[in-house]
Amino acid sequence: MRIATYNVEWFASLFDSDNQLYDDGEWSSRYQVTRAQQTAALGVVFAALDADAVMVIEAPNHGRRQSTVAALEHFAARFSLRAREAVMGFSNETEQEIALLYDPDKLTARHAPLAAADAPRFDRTLRIDLDVDATEDAVVFSKPPLELEVTTKAGFVFQMIGAHLKSKAPHGAKSAADVLRIAIANRRKQLAQAIWLRRRIDMHLAADRPVMVMGDLNDGPGLDEFESLFGRSSVEIILGQGAAALFDPHAKQALSRRLGASPTSARFWIAPEERFLQALLDYIMVTPQIQARDARWRIWHPMDDPACWQNVALRDALLAASDHFPVTLDVDL
Repeated sequence: MRIATYNVEWFASLFDSDNQLYDDGEWSSRYQVTRAQQTAALGVVFAALDADAVMVIEAPNHGRRQSTVAALEHFAARFSLRAREAVMGFSNETEQEIALLYDPDKLTARHAPLAAADAPRFDRTLRIDLDVDATEDAVVFSKPPLELEVTTKAGFVFQMIGAHLKSKAPHGAKSAADVLRIAIANRRKQLAQAIWLRRRIDMHLAADRPVMVMGDLNDGPGLDEFESLFGRSSVEIILGQGAAALFDPHAKQALSRRLGASPTSARFWIAPEERFLQALLDYIMVTPQIQARDARWRIWHPMDDPACWQNVALRDALLAASDHFPVTLDVDL
């Protein structure tokens, strides 16, 4: 079975108010890429993945007239994808939803949110002291994680959590002081979200339920200068330690190599510096029960993965489709 996570930049901009693809020559929200070009590129990528389930990060919008599920299912029908049914959880106001597109012949997936005193439902508020002032802060998810109970055709049941943690970027900063203040505040909120998510993972572990956490964590070891200020990255918090630890080989490699080359899953253009920044932001973390089932990970990076590089159509499609690249897990479930 192949399970993927894929952050599709501005997927929502490709659909009209009736959840149909524009698929025309107007510009998409991606730089110098038309809506038809991005749509076609995504069709190539999703077909090449041929996944049994894809956790779509930044999925099409859900609102009064728009439906994330309808849009994704129309997209799947347009490209005759096996993963043709969609499920989502709590919608948000960012036009960047989280949803699972899956093959109903291979698995079933249902929204199954949990709650506890120290880890409320993800559409609620977590009260936590983020610093040392003995005052609780109110933390919310702008994009509530998607909690699913998944059952494969073979009868294996596990919990799947799709997440898109808060960005640390200092959006809206007007001065160097603003950059510092906003960046630190954003990291504090992101770490709080990571703690919240880790508490949910621990709830599943206590009940002996296999868990898979996937998506865009907007963080990784050594990505910014504030990590030393807080001690750990969000990735390390979510992974956990000891017997309760989750596993992702790319996270493990990055954590063990603070200097030198590390895997990357996203590529952004930095205009002031006229260069691309590459980072490892996308993960599929699993408990030992899943890792032991012949689990194999892959980042579909067009410059780093030889098979992607040699397939010119797929290489070009990956670059046109999004600023993130898919991550897949092939596993015997």
